[in-house]
Amino acid sequence: MASHEEREAEADQAIASINKRTGRNMPQAIGTAVVLIAVILACLLINIDLFVLLIVVFMVLALWELRVDFATAGLHIPVASLWVCSAATLLATYYSPYHIMTLSMCILASLLIVAIAATARVNVSSRLSLAVAAKLSHTDAGARLESSFNHERGERDHSRISHVAVSLFTVLYIPLLAGCLIIPLTFHGHPVAHAVMLVFLPALSDTGGLFAGAWLGRHKLSPRISPKKSVEGLVGSMLFAMAGAFAIFACTYDGAVWASRWWVPVLMGVMVGVVGTFGDLCASMLKRDIGIKDMGHLLKGHGGVMDRVDSILISAPFIAILLWATGL
Repeated sequence: MASHEEREAEADQAIASINKRTGRNMPQAIGTAVVLIAVILACLLINIDLFVLLIVVFMVLALWELRVDFATAGLHIPVASLWVCSAATLLATYYSPYHIMTLSMCILASLLIVAIAATARVNVSSRLSLAVAAKLSHTDAGARLESSFNHERGERDHSRISHVAVSLFTVLYIPLLAGCLIIPLTFHGHPVAHAVMLVFLPALSDTGGLFAGAWLGRHKLSPRISPKKSVEGLVGSMLFAMAGAFAIFACTYDGAVWASRWWVPVLMGVMVGVVGTFGDLCASMLKRDIGIKDMGHLLKGHGGVMDRVDSILISAPFIAILLWATGL
């Protein structure tokens, strides 16, 4: 019989093999996922308003990560203005009786405020400099060489219009898409079910893609942008999202709804799988262009907040439109 040390060595080797296949520390990733799920479910069970505040907190953290990420390429975004505008946009969208109109007006105002703030010359804080240095120390040289930016000369290579452009992109990426997480909480009387769909279907899609790609992946989906993405992973993403949609629908709607809208979970699963994978590829392309490996480091085993919410954000408007159009 194998000794205790040999069994431990075999277990460590098996874990290392799984980590290599999936491209992440799986024990850490699972532990972090359990904590996140518990926090999200607790907010949903206590009060939907707490879930809205949780979205605001996550978007604030995501904006800080983006500030550091762009700073590694010498690009500045006015994070304080973005924090205020994002929080105001999300809270006003939820609490206003005119949700879509409020979101639209807040985004337009945010674009103007952030554009003006991005033109200002700011002194880089020591905290940001330390965060940038830490980010660069954990990034391999190959990723830096493939970046579109000259990292040695930094910000003086960029005109003010570059800082404005990337700041406006951030407004459309974070508060606008996050607003699409808020809108479905306000219609058709199923805020908890809608919140679960918005958050957990993309997460299930990511999980399905991760395991299907790790164990069955043979045909690369886009090797230049994301070498680990595969066609088999995409199919797994769609199937997991579809199974999750069926489970949520079964717990939420009665037989009469199922009789007329049985096809909605099928369409939602396919849509979330495809759109979520597209969102992951867009995020990978952004990271490759900047020259970094992860968008952040706040979530152990998952990289940063943006690494977790990119597929959720990009899927949100599609899920919102489908739920609204089908009356669910």
